[in-house]
Amino acid sequence: MPKMKAAMAAVLVMEKEGVTQAFGVPGAAINPLYAQLRERQTISHVLARHVEGASHMAEGYTRARAGNIGVCIGTSGPAGTDMVTGLYSAQADSIPILCITGQAPRARLHKEDFQAVDITSIVKPVTKWATTVLEPAQVPRAFQQAFHLMRSGRPGPVLIDLPFDVQMAEIEFDIDTYEPLPAYKPAATRKQIEKAIAMLQAAERPLIVSGGGVINADACELLVEFAELTGVPVIPTLMAWGSIPDDHPLMAGMCGLQTSHRYGNANLLASDFVLGIGNRWANRHTGSTEVYCKGRTFVHVDIEPTQIGRVFTPDLGIVSDAKAALELFVTVARELQAAGTLRDRSAWVAECRERRRTLLRKTNFDAVPMKPQRVYQCMNNNFDHDTTYVSTIGLSQIAGAQFLHVYHPRHWINCGQAGPLGWTIPAALGVRAADPTRKIVALSGDYDFQFMIEELAVGAQFKLPYIHMVVNNSYLGLIRQAQRGFSMDYCVQLGFDNINAPQLDGYGVDHKAVVEGLGCKAIRVHRQEEIQPAIRQAEQWMAEFQVPVVIEVMLERVTNIAMGTEIDAINEFEELALSAADAPTAIGLLD
Repeated sequence: MPKMKAAMAAVLVMEKEGVTQAFGVPGAAINPLYAQLRERQTISHVLARHVEGASHMAEGYTRARAGNIGVCIGTSGPAGTDMVTGLYSAQADSIPILCITGQAPRARLHKEDFQAVDITSIVKPVTKWATTVLEPAQVPRAFQQAFHLMRSGRPGPVLIDLPFDVQMAEIEFDIDTYEPLPAYKPAATRKQIEKAIAMLQAAERPLIVSGGGVINADACELLVEFAELTGVPVIPTLMAWGSIPDDHPLMAGMCGLQTSHRYGNANLLASDFVLGIGNRWANRHTGSTEVYCKGRTFVHVDIEPTQIGRVFTPDLGIVSDAKAALELFVTVARELQAAGTLRDRSAWVAECRERRRTLLRKTNFDAVPMKPQRVYQCMNNNFDHDTTYVSTIGLSQIAGAQFLHVYHPRHWINCGQAGPLGWTIPAALGVRAADPTRKIVALSGDYDFQFMIEELAVGAQFKLPYIHMVVNNSYLGLIRQAQRGFSMDYCVQLGFDNINAPQLDGYGVDHKAVVEGLGCKAIRVHRQEEIQPAIRQAEQWMAEFQVPVVIEVMLERVTNIAMGTEIDAINEFEELALSAADAPTAIGLLD
């Protein structure tokens, strides 16, 4: 039997499991693993500037392509605790990433050794599995189990903690006989699908709610085929945006309290039946269940049994992987179509499309400083259907989801539930590492941008170019808007008189100077007519220098974006669109 260091066995297993890319920060306690990575030269490595950044890069890498599993590596102690946010973000959105940490030698674990922390206990609530491997011979099987768990059932993150002496120990292991364990995914039965379609057939105004599980299962084509067969409109959740193209006739809009369309909420409220596939009924999608559920029948399909009935009790619950369920949905629908028994939904679809054409928000503002709505109008005009948007949280993301357009799966990459500030830069770098050819546009407010701005240096060092749109109002805009309910505007102002940049007129941080200091390019614009030339310049610089390019758009300081506490009670703070001229890039007017 071949003999090798346990750390080498870990690298060989990762190779067999399909890992070709890792993100991380070396340190003393994880150096044995790095020594084997260096020897093998089979797994590319991107050096992050912050270990949390490495975890978000791994997330972006996973989210970019079906089948990817991002790997992030750190040393003992604070490296692991730094990655907790990334693990939480991945767990919340069902994203598999593998986090590997170094650890003090086994004999010193109970002696409060330098940078020794019980990381497995810390991360257990935000992982599918976390383990400190105490026997060297168990290292390859721990990694085998990690990949099996990440791929089985509801996907999610795993952490493996490796004591220094465990990594260094010699073990017997034959990689030539190694095979990945088959993933377990529950599948719906024909009887369940027939029952669900019978309930859909009985409805007058049915909708399909597509969740992130449809994208995770790589089942978007099946979703669209099923919608087309049955003529049922689709409402994607934020995590499933792009599962049906925005310009598809059956795209009924997003529903929710914040990241929603007026017509999406109206269509949901007009429905009498909802088939949810791969979704969680997240509260920012539903608002109160009293409003969301009233007068509607629900079927819920989800891969995780404990999700069925967690938020409200559906009329029918089906535990199934989204792809397995949709394959059966399509099969049964085709049979009904051949028998001529599928209902004609054309009148209901026409109603939904009329709402999409008329219930719009205005974007065509000419104010200077600019309103964010106009920025997204300009983005629609200048970024094509193949653009991938990456964003996290804040008014920038909420407005982006209200006004931008997404046409393909995995072209809206967003940490939906956790929403950590600072996520956008490293996630965009992870997406770029996963796909060197994709058109990537990140979207941040100024505070999200500042949280992990140092990761731009990673993009410069490793030649990971993308465009980063920063909409700068020098405010914690979402929190300021939330503070309206408390009649205050307190501790959310980011502006100050920058003694080194008086030209910023009180907006504070000179992002352009910082970005350039980190080895990237930056452009600052103040008017809408400057945006198109800035984008063209950014594209030229990316091609020439292969670095991220930041376009900072200076906004008016205070803008309130439409949102509310119920889907039937959204506050519209700005003017609504009364004509095509008010919203020239609205999807409903581009049909």
